[in-house]
Order: sequence, then structure tokens, then C-alpha cells
Amino acid sequence: MLGDSITAAYGLSREQGLPARLEEALRAGGRAVTVIDAGVSGDTTAGGRARLEWSLAERPDAVIVALGGNDGLRGVEPRNSEANLRAILAALKARGIPTLLAGMLAPPNLGADYGREFAKVFGDIARDNPEVVFYPFLLEGVAGEAALNQPDRIHPNPQGVDEMVRRMMPAVETLLSKVRPA
Repeated sequence: MLGDSITAAYGLSREQGLPARLEEALRAGGRAVTVIDAGVSGDTTAGGRARLEWSLAERPDAVIVALGGNDGLRGVEPRNSEANLRAILAALKARGIPTLLAGMLAPPNLGADYGREFAKVFGDIARDNPEVVFYPFLLEGVAGEAALNQPDRIHPNPQGVDEMVRRMMPAVETLLSKVRPA
């Protein structure tokens, strides 16, 4: 999972974080997988792009790209986020690595126009890369739900992580169906 604080288990133990809980759920379903946590708190799409090669050192069979939240929080130009995400996906495609792109929404305080433009980035990328599994919003069902978030109202608590895993499991299963046997 190439991501930011959401994948890096910000405010949680590693065992409570998204990669560990996703791995646990997949294993419970009979999948012999290891989910590698390549999350860096505070990372942007530019940071993820810059560290992609390093993140691929463990030779993953598939990648979940979960970046963009910090771009939205910082008001990064959506076209810059888009260029970074497209470069990440192109590099993964060139290596034949199946990919899931988890979308993100911008916080409402940046205005409706920015929010629409930011959300459009992920939909446009998904449309242009039909081989990529698209999960439209990483925090679906968790964002804005006080009971599922830490006091900062940005990062999921353990129950929020479990809800994220439950909701994204079908997309992750689709991703894993694209992995070629070794």
C-alpha cells in the first residue's frame, strides 16, 4: 500500500492500521498474502512518486495507491496531483504490476470548485486506465463519522479502519484476481 498517514496507521498501533487489518481480513478469507505498508505520514502524491522505486524494492505482486489526501488538505493544484498519480500508475503498468487506485476527496473548506476539480482527477485517471481497479473514495463510510475517527476527525480509529477494510474488500479481491501466479 503506497500511501500516507491513513496507510501508515497514524495514531494507531501498526496492528490496528489499514495494511495489517486488510492483510488479516484477506488471510481470514483464505488468501495467503502479505500487505506491505509503504505509507508515510504527511506524504503527497509528489512524495509517493519520488519514493516509488524504493517502495517497490520488496517486489510486490500488486499495489494499492492510496495518495492524495494531503494534496487536498494543502490545496495542491489538482493538475499537479493528477500528473503525479499518472506517473505512478504508468511506472507500475510498465512493470506489469496490477494496481488499485483509491480515490480521495478534498476537504470542503477549500470550496466547491476545488473539490469538484480534485475529485475529477481520480475519475479521469480511472477512465483513462481501465486496467486499474478503481475504488472511488478510500474513506467511504468513515469520513465525517465521529464514531469512526480519531479526535482529529481526519484519521480513522480502529473501528473506522475495520469499516474501510469491509468496504474496500471487493475491490481488493478484484485486484488480487489480476495477479499472475509466480
